[in-house]
Formats: sequence, structure tokens, C-alpha cells
Amino acid sequence: MSSSTVPSTSLAPRARRRPVGEVVLGVDTHRDAHVAAVLSVMGAVLATGEFPATAAGYRDLLKWARRLGAVRRAGVEGTGSYGASLSRYLLAQGVDVFDVNWMDRADRRRRGKSDPLDAQNAARTVLSGRARARAKAGDGPVQIARMYRLTKASAVKARTQAINQLKPVLVTADPALREELAGLGNAELFRTCARFADVSSREDDGEESVLQATRITLGLLAHRIGQLTEQIRDVGDRLARLVECHAPQLLDVVGIGPDTAVALLIAVGDNPERMGSEASFAALCGVSPVERSSGRRQFRRLNRGGDRQANAALHRIVFTRLRVDPRTQDYYERRIKEGKTRREIVRCLKRYAAREVFQLVKQLQPAPRS
Repeated sequence: MSSSTVPSTSLAPRARRRPVGEVVLGVDTHRDAHVAAVLSVMGAVLATGEFPATAAGYRDLLKWARRLGAVRRAGVEGTGSYGASLSRYLLAQGVDVFDVNWMDRADRRRRGKSDPLDAQNAARTVLSGRARARAKAGDGPVQIARMYRLTKASAVKARTQAINQLKPVLVTADPALREELAGLGNAELFRTCARFADVSSREDDGEESVLQATRITLGLLAHRIGQLTEQIRDVGDRLARLVECHAPQLLDVVGIGPDTAVALLIAVGDNPERMGSEASFAALCGVSPVERSSGRRQFRRLNRGGDRQANAALHRIVFTRLRVDPRTQDYYERRIKEGKTRREIVRCLKRYAAREVFQLVKQLQPAPRS
């Protein structure tokens, strides 16, 4: 082991050389280095160490922890950010990885804040059972879909910004130019404005007028809108092909299109076996009912937690079905007559949609581990 990957002995007592049976690993992740702590199943701190956030560092971290005992469970902070690569490596090595939240503020005020304490707390949350969310594998088609979806979302945002910039330029443009472009739909307007940049690029250099600058600005913005539109269309086609190949059964459900299917698949991850029941999937999507009863009044409200993108996907499914699905429309009318509010009915329908989706996504084959 090189000097750069030797665990820092200043963080904790010297690691015991004799294995003590099963141990639990906790990791506080950062951009350049991760701090790990190994605890016995009784909660005793066996050792802590610091390792670089590199492929070699991950190997050294697990090798170091396994010298202390059998590592079958690990709590990792930030499994979707700084700890994503480490989580993938541990999962590939047969370790169950749990996503761990930050220490609560009361505990931090009482015990203080340091990287070794955070690593020990990550292990303790696994030991106590508070950490129940298994980390996503992030090594298969769903991770590919997440990348494409990120690209599409940023392109849509940039295109909207460009359109919102082009329209005010038209408002303040020369009256003759406004009249030239008046009455055009968006598609024809963008094509016409794009030609302004082509014509202006061929004009001789000289003193520019406000009208010429306006035409050039409109042309450049229209070109940008066209390029972003092509990117959105290309990435959308890639996402549609990915869903058709990986989870075609989702597209057969009323109300689910490629974008909605992608949002639900991203919530599930590349290892659908990490969710033990459809109730856990409903909680993940934020559609599990939350008790809000008091006294004689028995009441449940919508869950405002969970993956909000997946929650929005279920919301789209429900409202699409309310428009086009006779069975959903009949259910809605029946519950209205029973005295239920529209919000309560939508909550129930989202829960039913989550149950239906779970039965389909649990059939997906997990990505093979390398």
C-alpha cells in the first residue's frame, strides 16, 4: 500500500489485526477523499481511516475494512454525488450499500462535527436500522437514461430562455421589421429570423445600425433555438428507444409515455431488487398516505416527501387517465358521490398507479455486475 492510501492513524486508535466477525462500514464522502469507520455489530468503533477518492483508494478502503471482519453492510453519505463511484464499487463487491443522510442537528450540537464522527454515524444508522434506502447501482440502462434526461432538461431550459429573449427584441424592433414578422407562428418566425444571421454574415463590414444589430441578434437567437430543438429531439429519440428496449411493458399502460417511464425508471434505479415491496416504492414516489388524524377526525394527507420527479410522473398518469380512461372516470364519479374531495381521490389514484407500476418494474432484470 502506498503512503498516499495508508489510513490516517491520527483519526482513531490502531486497527485491530484479528477479525472480530461481521463488521459494518460507514463512509463520509468528499470530492478528493473519503473518511471510513468500521464498527462491530455491538457498536464499538474498531478503526477509522482516510482514503483518496480514486479506484485504488476504493480497493484499499475495502481491503482495510475486511482485515477487521466480514463487511456485508455499508452506510455511505451521498450515494448520488461524491459517494456514487464508491457505492458502485462496493455493490460490485457484494456489499449491501445504504444511503445515509447527514447527522441530525441536535446530535451534531451535542457531539460536535468531524469527518470521523460522520463516518461513525453512517455506520450506526445502518446498525440501528434507520438507514433503509438501498443505494442505486448506477451501472446500467437507467443510469444512461438519467444522463440523457439531464441533457434534455438543460436543453429545454436553455431553449425557453432563448425564446424569452427573442420575443422582447421583437417588441422593441423597428416598426418595419415588426410588420415583416407580424402574424408568423413560432416555427416560421424562427426560420425567418435564422436567415437574418446568414444574410448579415455576408454583408460588408462597416458602421452598424440599430436595425442591423437587431436583425443579427434575432438571427443568432433563432439559430440557437434551432440547435437546441435538434438536441432535444435527438435526446428524446434516444430515451424512447431506451425505454422500448429496457422496459416496453411500461409503454403499454394507459397514461405512460417515454418521458413518464424514464422518470419512474430513474426512481427505481438499475437494481429494482433494492425495493422490497410496493409500499416502499409508493413511499419512494411520495404517494404513500400520511396520517393526520386528531381526536374524532380520521384523515390522511398527501405525502410531500419522496422523489418529486417520480411523483410528478404519477400525477401525469392520473390526470391523463381522468381525461381518457373510462374506468378511472367511473371511479372518480363514484368516490365523489361518497363525499371524497378531488384531492383525496387523486391521492388514491396515484397510489393505485404506483402499485401498478411497481408490478411492472420489479420484472426488470438487474444490470449485470462487473
